[in-house]
Amino acid sequence: MTRSRSAVPQVGVAGPASIEHALNDAQYHALVDAIEDCAIFMLDLSGRITSWNKGARKIKGYEAHEIIGQHLSRFYPAEAVARGWPEYELKQAYATGRFEDEGWRVRKDGTLFWANVVITAARNTRGEIIGYAKCTRDLTTKRAEEEKLRLSEERFRLLVENVSDYAIFMLDPGGHIASWNTGAMRIKGYQPSEILGKHFSTFYCPEDLAANVPEIELQTAIRAGRVENEGWRVRKDGSLFWANVIITAVYDEHRVLRGFAKVTRDMSERKRLEQLEVSSRRISEFLATLAHELRNPLAPVRNAIGVMQMEAEMPQRVAACRDIIDRQTSHLGRLVDDLLDMGRITTGKIDLRMARVDVSDIVARSIELVHPFIDERAQRVVTKLPQTPLQVVGDSTRLVQVVQNLLNNASKFSPRASTIIVEIECETSALLLKVIDAGRGISQKGLTTIFDLFVQEDHYLNPGEAGLGIGLTLCRSIVEMHGGSISASSGGPNQGSTFTVRLPYASDDDAPRPHRVLAQSATQAAGDGLRIVVIDDNRDSADSLAMLLQMKGHDVRIAYHGKEGVDVIRHFPPELVLLDLALPDMDGYAVLRTLRSQRLIGRATVVAMTGFGQEGDKERSAQAGFDAHLVKPVDFEVLDRLLGKVAGG
Repeated sequence: MTRSRSAVPQVGVAGPASIEHALNDAQYHALVDAIEDCAIFMLDLSGRITSWNKGARKIKGYEAHEIIGQHLSRFYPAEAVARGWPEYELKQAYATGRFEDEGWRVRKDGTLFWANVVITAARNTRGEIIGYAKCTRDLTTKRAEEEKLRLSEERFRLLVENVSDYAIFMLDPGGHIASWNTGAMRIKGYQPSEILGKHFSTFYCPEDLAANVPEIELQTAIRAGRVENEGWRVRKDGSLFWANVIITAVYDEHRVLRGFAKVTRDMSERKRLEQLEVSSRRISEFLATLAHELRNPLAPVRNAIGVMQMEAEMPQRVAACRDIIDRQTSHLGRLVDDLLDMGRITTGKIDLRMARVDVSDIVARSIELVHPFIDERAQRVVTKLPQTPLQVVGDSTRLVQVVQNLLNNASKFSPRASTIIVEIECETSALLLKVIDAGRGISQKGLTTIFDLFVQEDHYLNPGEAGLGIGLTLCRSIVEMHGGSISASSGGPNQGSTFTVRLPYASDDDAPRPHRVLAQSATQAAGDGLRIVVIDDNRDSADSLAMLLQMKGHDVRIAYHGKEGVDVIRHFPPELVLLDLALPDMDGYAVLRTLRSQRLIGRATVVAMTGFGQEGDKERSAQAGFDAHLVKPVDFEVLDRLLGKVAGG
């Protein structure tokens, strides 16, 4: 290796000054020259090469006689040379004593390698800079591995972000949300900008927050590595869904907690089916002990009472007996109504007539219905309602049934001349309707079972007031069908009770839309056409297609939104559904899943209708269960063949 003796001890690349004292010049020369995994060479003040070791020959490909005297810019890509990067490196090393960089460098054969470069100013005994020592390492393999890892992590990130059936997101060690995937947006309703940085306890019900469930889950995950459970969680719009949740603690290589991975699945449908199965079995066992036609004997009894009430001359004792029969018959009628309603709910046959309703109106109608019962006990109802009208989307008759049932219970288990309070509180995304009494109260054990079918708290203490144990179960089912929840609280026996109904507010998008039926065409042949539902958010497309189908003799209904389409099909069972895939509220795939889960389409043909017509699009729709795939604009011959196929069974 050729170099000046004056520069040798000042290189400072192979080690500190102790090496200089420990080794003579020849030994130091041999040591540096023998290094093969690092290019070590000297530069003069102008940047020209003055020495060259084995590592430099191996990494850069030049022999010493080929490169000594050449400028270091020989090793840089043309782009770096053009922007003066080699000169910049030397200036920085001169100014600060040392410069380090990573970047592409050029070998003798023109190939590129990724290099780590350290340039150190070399000084003489007077401290004057007389040149530079340059150390270059080939990190191409390491960089390729890092890039491979980065791409792998990027692919995994994209995979996680695009999963739509699972909410997958990260929490920092304090439980704050650090990432948010597509599934989380779909299931929980939040956009990333709305939820990132918020604490994950946002998704928990008030009773879980009061019990410190979020913190307990994190501590369990830290202690055991992971925790899995199921329970009710809250969406952005305030509605509840039954969730399966897995939280896994994430550590780095030093076992330092970096945060938590959280995976949430919406199990509402499974929960609903499980509840329906259990409830259906119980109610079937109960109905076996009760005559199916229990209403039949009630009708003549009621008629007879009506006749007796029309008799002007009746002894007082007989009239009192008539009134007793009247009251008890009414009570029996209410029990039968509750029983039959519970049967409809558990078998999925109840039909809600959804509309925007004012909660104050629900309360007023409920109080009006229970007034005779409350007046008989000299009780009174006090309301605490907000000044501003509050609206929810629901079946007003069923919601009145819920509040009426709660008021009846409050009256039944409260002392004479007591006060019952109906109070409405406002949360961010939902309202709370509370029925508060100062009556018998509920034990802690009773609070865990009071909403179960055929369960009644301490019914043996007051058998004259006992019912079937259906009312509160019916209330819970109706409220949950409205996307809400119901809960009970009490300080214990003789401490009164509070029943709280939680319902999400109505939004502008919740306004019910009427079913659209095109006027009958003069050319339509009655009775021989298909029953068809067109679901498409492009109104012109939907209307024109429906008009065409009607002119061909078919009975057509139109819906411009996914939810609306489900509602149309619920009331108009079709033989053919033409379903757009890109709908604003729920896409066509979600509509199809809903129709099947609710068993609304039977043997109907469901056809995807979309502007996407690649083979991959057709494969996806086929895998989702669509019977055919029509590409917009729909070819008339294809449409006619489809209609003929459906008509032919």
